[in-house]
Amino acid sequence: MGLLDIILGRSKPVRPDLDQLFGLPSAAVTLEAGAGFTPTGLGSVCFASVEGGAFGRLQRDVTELLDADTDRGGVPVEFSQDGFGYTWLLARQPPDDVASLVNDLHAVNTLLQDGGFGPQLLCSLLGFHEAAGRSLALVYLYKRGTFYPFAPLPGAAEKRDNALELQVRALLGDDLRIEQDLSRWFPVWGAPGLHT
Repeated sequence: MGLLDIILGRSKPVRPDLDQLFGLPSAAVTLEAGAGFTPTGLGSVCFASVEGGAFGRLQRDVTELLDADTDRGGVPVEFSQDGFGYTWLLARQPPDDVASLVNDLHAVNTLLQDGGFGPQLLCSLLGFHEAAGRSLALVYLYKRGTFYPFAPLPGAAEKRDNALELQVRALLGDDLRIEQDLSRWFPVWGAPGLHT
């Protein structure tokens, strides 16, 4: 950081701590015990796509890495675009193997970050559901290094279950670094991995 940055009050952005993702398996146990939500086996990474050969090669590398087990029954990853033009990568693992799913999400984030595309990373999420039909996602904000719960109301058009989100925040405070600024708890309507 230079003298001009100090005078103007600017700071360098903090490099995200992707190892925070490894707190998700213990958070999944806490979530099941405390609120009855179980993992769906679905997780996704959202990023802004860029044009160019380097990004295309990196996307192929990610696909090859995560699809390496398809000949042994693994499910291939899927790419999709949302209405805002962001790209989502959907990964699947057995619902009882949260650790493998987290490893996949971590690998994707790391490959994109190390390939110079860290600024394009937005978030990752891990999906959960309960017997009553409610869905929940634990969303990792790449640029903040924090998590927040996102709980859409079942059957409602773009309405959130704020009470459940606050309950989950209190429940997981010891497992994950929870985002304290509620204005950063962005809705991820229709995100791949949110519903089974």
